[in-house]
Amino acid sequence: MSLPSAETPLYNHPLPQIEEWLKEQGCQQDDTQLHCWYLQRFNWQAEVLLDIEQIVVRYLQAGENGQDIQRSFKYSLSRQDVEEAVFSGP
Repeated sequence: MSLPSAETPLYNHPLPQIEEWLKEQGCQQDDTQLHCWYLQRFNWQAEVLLDIEQIVVRYLQAGENGQDIQRSFKYSLSRQDVEEAVFSGP
């Protein structure tokens, strides 16, 4: 399955393509909550939630005093923009 160009807004990607893209980025899908994905990097970890109108990313214990940092990205953003924002870390 090939993805549309990186400049294509995420809302123009069918769900299976978004899921494949998340897998390519190293995300693991939750077995029971299929909209929830987990990402583990060397020095940070995150939850990625495929919400109805946006992608919500929660960087776990990445803020001051070990607080989570949460960011949201609308599906109207291009895949490239979301990729650069999400996978560069907190």
